[in-house]
Amino acid sequence: MDLNLLRKLVRLMDRGELAELEIEDEKQGLRVHLRRFEESSPTSPTVQVLGGGAPMAAAPMAAAPAGGPAVAEPSGPPAGTIEFASPMVGTFYRAASPDSANFTEVGAKVTADSVLCIVEAMKVMNEIKAEMSGEIVEILVENGEPIEFGQPLFLIKKA
Repeated sequence: MDLNLLRKLVRLMDRGELAELEIEDEKQGLRVHLRRFEESSPTSPTVQVLGGGAPMAAAPMAAAPAGGPAVAEPSGPPAGTIEFASPMVGTFYRAASPDSANFTEVGAKVTADSVLCIVEAMKVMNEIKAEMSGEIVEILVENGEPIEFGQPLFLIKKA
């Protein structure tokens, strides 16, 4: 599954304020079902990618705005920075192994090919690259922490 395509579908849902979206590609035997749950729901919102009838991944989406009292929301990342979001669900690791040096630190300069972290998903260690040049301003998650699709991992000041 192309993660960029999945990101675009989630953005399409957010912009169009859609409650549910399902796409099926019979050629690849893949079905993507996106559903936005109400904030009052006890379960978290998910994105399900199904292939051959079996779930392959689940990830959160922003909940739909609910009627009621207005709540002040964060204005986003600080000016001049970009939130680098997780491309998948898994476990966040800052280094290749417990005794290895971290891939990056606050203040480090990164390029598009720089490895920022590893996300373990279904026993597979996935190197996550910066995909942009800049400087690490803040690391938003702790080593070994479970993370969700789209969750901000780093604040990067783009070069």
